[in-house]
Amino acid sequence: MADTLHSGVENVESKKKTSKVKHDWYQTDSQVVITILAKNTKQDDVKVEFGDQTLHVATVLPDGSDYDLNLNLAFPVVPTQSIYKVIPSKIEVKLKKREGIQWTTLEEDKSAPIVPQPMMETVVSAGPPKYPTSALRTTDWDRVVGDIAREETEEKPEGDAALNALFQKIYSQGSDEVKRAMNKSFQESGGTVLSTNWNEVAREKVEVKAPDGMEWKKWDQ
Repeated sequence: MADTLHSGVENVESKKKTSKVKHDWYQTDSQVVITILAKNTKQDDVKVEFGDQTLHVATVLPDGSDYDLNLNLAFPVVPTQSIYKVIPSKIEVKLKKREGIQWTTLEEDKSAPIVPQPMMETVVSAGPPKYPTSALRTTDWDRVVGDIAREETEEKPEGDAALNALFQKIYSQGSDEVKRAMNKSFQESGGTVLSTNWNEVAREKVEVKAPDGMEWKKWDQ
C-alpha cells in the first residue's frame, strides 16, 4: 500500500528568535512516521516523550533557538514500541499504532469526529451458481469452462488440443462421480460419448453415438 504523505509547519518561538521548522508525516500498516526537518541537531539536545495519544519533541536548533513540538494524536499509539532517531538531516519519530487502521489526520480534531479507515477492504461480488456434487467441495463449472475458453483465446489451441484441454480440466477438478461417469461413458461408447452425469450413465450401458448426419454400423455390417 502506498504511503500517505502529509505536511505541516511548526512555528517555533524562543526568547532569541522565531524559527520555522517543517515536519512531515506518513503512515504504514503498523506505524506513523513523523519527520522533523531540523538539521544538524545534537543527539543529547533532543528530548522525546511518548504518551498513549500524545507526542512531545524538544531540542535546541543550531542557531540557538528552542524547538518544541506538542501533538495530541488522532489515535492511540503504543509508547513502549515507539522510537526516534537523530541524523544530520532530520529527526525521525516512529509511532507504533495501537490498531492497524488508516489515520485520516495526524492530530486530534475535537470539532469534528474522526472516522478511522481500514487499511484493506474486501469486496464480495455475486458470481455464477455453484453446482453441488458428492465431493466435500463444490465446483463452479461455469467458471471452469470460462477459464478454459479464456485460455483458448490467449493460447489459440487448435481442434483436438482445445477439446482435450477442456476435458482434462473438468476431470482433474471433478468429483469421484464425475470421474466415474466420464470413464464409463468414454469406454462403453468407444470414445463417442463423454458424460459428467453419473446418475445418467450408471443405470445402463452407454451406446455408441455417431456424429451428426452419420450412421454408426458395426464392422461386419
